[in-house]
Amino acid sequence: MSAPPPVAGPPARLPAADLARRLGVSAEAVALLDAHDLIDLHIDTFIPPRLWGYDPLARHAGGPLGHRFFGHLDLPRIEEHRLAGAMWSITTNPFRGAAARWRTFLANLARFRELVARSAGRMAFAPTLAAYRAARARGAHAVLLSIQGANALEAAPEGPASIPEGLVVRATLVHLTNSVYGATSSPHHLLRADKGLTRAGAALVEALNAARVGVDLAHIHPRAFADALAVHDRTQPLLATHTGVSGVRPHWRNLDDAQLRAIAATGGTVGVIFSRMFLARRGGPVDAGMVVEHLAHIVDTVGEAHASIGSDYDGAITPPADIGRGEYARVVQKMLDRGWSDTRIAAILGGNALRVFGALRPGSPP
Repeated sequence: MSAPPPVAGPPARLPAADLARRLGVSAEAVALLDAHDLIDLHIDTFIPPRLWGYDPLARHAGGPLGHRFFGHLDLPRIEEHRLAGAMWSITTNPFRGAAARWRTFLANLARFRELVARSAGRMAFAPTLAAYRAARARGAHAVLLSIQGANALEAAPEGPASIPEGLVVRATLVHLTNSVYGATSSPHHLLRADKGLTRAGAALVEALNAARVGVDLAHIHPRAFADALAVHDRTQPLLATHTGVSGVRPHWRNLDDAQLRAIAATGGTVGVIFSRMFLARRGGPVDAGMVVEHLAHIVDTVGEAHASIGSDYDGAITPPADIGRGEYARVVQKMLDRGWSDTRIAAILGGNALRVFGALRPGSPP
């Protein structure tokens, strides 16, 4: 079967005033998105194509269950809602054997290359900050390719150094299951006596540091979190790309204040997820405001230099209905409603993410 043809060029961008009117937000909210790069630290929009052939380059009305679980983003909505760049994840199936996980990762990487090629310049890989800036100068959405579940690399002959062309910029050490590298924060950790990082996990952190691949501490058990911190090169910033905070909603998935401080101490950043399950507190908002509650706690605890967006769109989450299909401007509006400065909002939207990315991968355009 021949590959689908490249997609047509993007339609003219919806004017800021029209998008603001459609979303019911102020013109200022959209103007901030136009003035500053918006970076999402974690989207899983490559999962639906693997599950049922969803084409991320075509406009969709949503997933099969509305805004629940999948169908949150596609390239037309990415462009319409001003998403300049995102860490797109290739997520690992943990139930395959180690060799099969590595082969599948390489096959998925080839499929992702085809997707970017078929976008006809509307998407571009950005393995370095310089490449990101070059992509944005051409008007492309920048793909900061990532791995969700680093056990994809277990059988890689040279670990992270085996990744072709250094395309992967970030790896989540563990996902929703325990792995050879350590324990998850999910209830699956109950199946494992040792909740920490294994020797293989410590070696992986060191290998990721050597390759300057960002170490992502989302999903990891608190004991393994501490172990990773102990072996991590503290000259490189750490990330937790998609999480909530326990200071607003206590939950096994969320980070406590000590963990926030540990990431901030490395100059890193924490992306707030858009999942109702992990963010909503009793009596609190179930809309874009709950995202901003968690951002506010990060700001109050470690400062505005360490808060970011990490939606987890298309990662089997259920976001609030008002931000169920990429409506980032509604999050911006909730920040404005709190009286936050343009400087703070710009940092959270993308400034902090790009600072961390540049510290890891300054690079030069390919």
